[in-house]
Amino acid sequence: MNYEPKQPEVFEILEEFTQQKNKAGRKEVLLKYQNVPALKDILRGTFDDSLEFLLPDGKPPYKPNIPESTPSSLLKKHKEFAYFVKGGADIPQYKRENIFIRMLESIHPQDAIIVLSMVNKEPPVKFLTKKLTEEIFPNLIVT
Repeated sequence: MNYEPKQPEVFEILEEFTQQKNKAGRKEVLLKYQNVPALKDILRGTFDDSLEFLLPDGKPPYKPNIPESTPSSLLKKHKEFAYFVKGGADIPQYKRENIFIRMLESIHPQDAIIVLSMVNKEPPVKFLTKKLTEEIFPNLIVT
């Protein structure tokens, strides 16, 4: 029986990133997980100025999930980001906000914080910069 290791969640990847002692180690972590679409979406959403989020400023009224029993994962839910950006899905604003809150409540609470920082265009962890992101993913950010 072949056992495939579980794909780490985005917050786990970023924890590994922050544990690195230098830029070379941080680059290595990003390269190691360069094929994780949810990570790339978070990086693009955070650093790509051409992406405009159609969500209200501030923290929405959501109830963070219990880490041990999250019904979903940012690894799956990142596809819903299209609902939240200008030029994405054309839906009523109340529905967009409702989908956003449901997503935050269904994923790991640390991933929810990462999503909120992305929407606010703030790096989710120290040393994660636009310049570093562009070095690792040269075609990710539209300038």
